[in-house]
Amino acid sequence: MNTKLDTATSSPVFVRGTEISWENVGEGVRRKILGYDPQLMMVAVEFKRGSVGPVHHHPHRQVTSIESGSFEVLIGSEKKVLRKGDCYFILPNVDHGVVALEESSLVDVFTPVREDFLKPKS
Repeated sequence: MNTKLDTATSSPVFVRGTEISWENVGEGVRRKILGYDPQLMMVAVEFKRGSVGPVHHHPHRQVTSIESGSFEVLIGSEKKVLRKGDCYFILPNVDHGVVALEESSLVDVFTPVREDFLKPKS
């Protein structure tokens, strides 16, 4: 089996999370891209208590796993509290956002890749 990837458009095959820098993306919110290629992306996100992932939408499918803590999650017009071990799925172009109810973390998976996450910040 070929394990070579085009590193111009993808992450390395093996990714050590401790070797990836966090990027601050909002007040009390930081993320790091764990792995990606043109079709798929996984991103770790940490939130301080009370931090907000503002309501937004995008053309990607997304599934998210709550790794620690708890979040109030809004998808469309439905709101639920989710905790460690829970997950949610979002279809393309559906409004969604989160509020961290405590120090919390999650892992987002997108298809296709979130190219906007890969662009350098100006």
